[in-house]
Amino acid sequence: MADAIHPVVEISPSHDVARLKVNGRGMAAESVRFTGRGKIQNHFRAPMHMLVMYEKGERRDGETFVEGLPRSALRKLERKLTFVPAGREFFDWHELRGSQMRLMYFYFEPDKLSGLSNPGLAGSSVAPRLLFEDDTLCHTALKLKALVDGPAADPLYFSSLGTLLIHEFVRFTFGLPSIKPQLQGGLAPWQQRLVTAYIREHVNERIPIRILAQLVRLSPHHFCRVFKQSLGMPPHRYQTNQRVEQAKLLLAGRSASMTEIGRALGFNSRNAFATAFRKATGIAPADYRRSLDSRMTEE
Repeated sequence: MADAIHPVVEISPSHDVARLKVNGRGMAAESVRFTGRGKIQNHFRAPMHMLVMYEKGERRDGETFVEGLPRSALRKLERKLTFVPAGREFFDWHELRGSQMRLMYFYFEPDKLSGLSNPGLAGSSVAPRLLFEDDTLCHTALKLKALVDGPAADPLYFSSLGTLLIHEFVRFTFGLPSIKPQLQGGLAPWQQRLVTAYIREHVNERIPIRILAQLVRLSPHHFCRVFKQSLGMPPHRYQTNQRVEQAKLLLAGRSASMTEIGRALGFNSRNAFATAFRKATGIAPADYRRSLDSRMTEE
């Protein structure tokens, strides 16, 4: 690989971690496995972007912080991602539940991101993101991790996968549709369009699985299986994600109270809304609204 020197996350204590790293031109990938049972601390600030992918891990206690966003104490970190823009501070600490945590750090120079962006988006700023989910990004990140963990990394393959990951991050960040592989045995295109449209139109309701299954002429058991195969998550989780995304839009509007937003989305109480939002995003809805206010002030 190219012998470029890239900054890495500072991990303490260093003896409780196994690290493998591959450098490329303008990018680097690092596979990290934590084996200790005590408190682990991670810190990063550098003139490079960083994408974190938690492959496996749950913590009894801890929090994650990216400069510009509220802290998150989300416990279950599996398949969560965090993006740290160049120059921003990243810090997290964990007291692990279970024997191991496995994750990946992907570092890349800002020019890589701007060079792959749509020309119409060239002037757009890239905001930090904390403990979010995206199956397409996770899929490519896991391929990169397998390459780093392997006996000998192919430089061309590493460069191709790294470029693909940056492309996919750009598409996710600017709301462009992901390019997903065609899955065999999942929902037919007409079934997927029908059921996802129905969920969006009834985002303020708790839709029984049997109703969704009837829409596409399947048994509830078979529907749940093929829905997850096509959309990467169970129907109830997809419904919750849609409600949370709608909540984010209402929170950005600033005109409605937390109670009003929760009621509009079908939650029984303000506490039930806050609990669901925090579980999906890692932060409380009030903190999310404050983060939008601070971001507007920065701009």
